Amino acid sequence: MVEENPGSPHVDGLSVLLVDDHPMFLDGLRGALLPQEGFHVVGEASTAEQAVTLHARLAPHVVVLDLGLPDANGTEVIRRLLDDRPQTRVLVLSMSDDDNNVLAAMQAGACGYLVKGADRTQIINGVRTAAAGGAVFSPQIAERLRCFFNALAAVPGQQAFPQLTPRELEILDLIARGLDYRQIARRLTISDKTVRNHVTNVFAKLHVTDRAQAVIRARNAGLGGDSSAFPS
Repeated sequence: MVEENPGSPHVDGLSVLLVDDHPMFLDGLRGALLPQEGFHVVGEASTAEQAVTLHARLAPHVVVLDLGLPDANGTEVIRRLLDDRPQTRVLVLSMSDDDNNVLAAMQAGACGYLVKGADRTQIINGVRTAAAGGAVFSPQIAERLRCFFNALAAVPGQQAFPQLTPRELEILDLIARGLDYRQIARRLTISDKTVRNHVTNVFAKLHVTDRAQAVIRARNAGLGGDSSAFPS
């Protein structure tokens, strides 16, 4: 479904583009936002391509985006939207509260992450906060992010390898500890293939060609020891 609502894009107030492939949820979200003074739902989309097209045409202040779209990964959609118009504020509203999805969305440029099930007030305040330039998270996600970054701050390799994502740094640390790919996958509850993809990225970013070279770089930076304590 693609819908451009009357009055866009030249409207006063806060313009919002809604992106979700569940019509009933979209109806509920629209119903929550429309009665609010100063809110204008300028368009609605149910696929990534529709979202990108409407975003380019309508230039909304805020995009409320579900990550689970049928035709593209949600984080890739965030990147495409912000590549086209960096000033847009993207607020994720998703069924998933998986740490990997949250971090990937933040790295792609989202300004907030709410879990579906958030009440009407949280969503309204979230959109307002996003439009005002703030960051907004569901309470449970905010607490987990706090714990995650507190733990990450204690990892010595963070300063040595700023080019690595938190997940890549975590995997490099486990490699330096001597874990093989299957053990890493089991520990992090991800697939062997995902581990290998991350390792490929790590090798490319560190300009090394094999595991032994990566281990040397990691241990020289202080990874792989008892002090590098990622959460198990």
